[in-house]
Amino acid sequence: MKDQSTGRMLLSHNFNLSNQELPTFQKAEFAEIFIQGLPENVKCSLIDNPHWVVEIVFPTDEFEPQEIGQMCGEILTNKRKSLQPDSPVAIDTLILGGKKYTPSTSTSPTSLQTGEWGVDVVETAQADAFLTAINWDNLTTGKSSDQIFKIEFLKA
Repeated sequence: MKDQSTGRMLLSHNFNLSNQELPTFQKAEFAEIFIQGLPENVKCSLIDNPHWVVEIVFPTDEFEPQEIGQMCGEILTNKRKSLQPDSPVAIDTLILGGKKYTPSTSTSPTSLQTGEWGVDVVETAQADAFLTAINWDNLTTGKSSDQIFKIEFLKA
């Protein structure tokens, strides 16, 4: 039985940019950004999975999933800025989260399980074009904030 006092979130990294715009992160580098950036009471680790990169386990009495998503977006955008403070490149970052309601097709400990949050961390040149390309509006129609969330960090 799952511990109800913790939530689990898996992050993927959708790097929708060319390497000329910004360098991509290797999986371990991407995970380390969140391992170093999230609060001590939030467990964060690199996982071995074809799609998911980072596992985050958080106390549900202290954080809502959207709060963890917000922190992840802030951590990543701040890291990008610190690595290239004088870069004229401006990108949009999206944190797109959805709670899994269907049975898992895998028993692997690194797969997303029913009741857990899958979050796509997207770095893209244009958030609106990316959301249109994945048909975000239709995918999320009729879903509430306890099922899905979108957090945007848009270039100024």
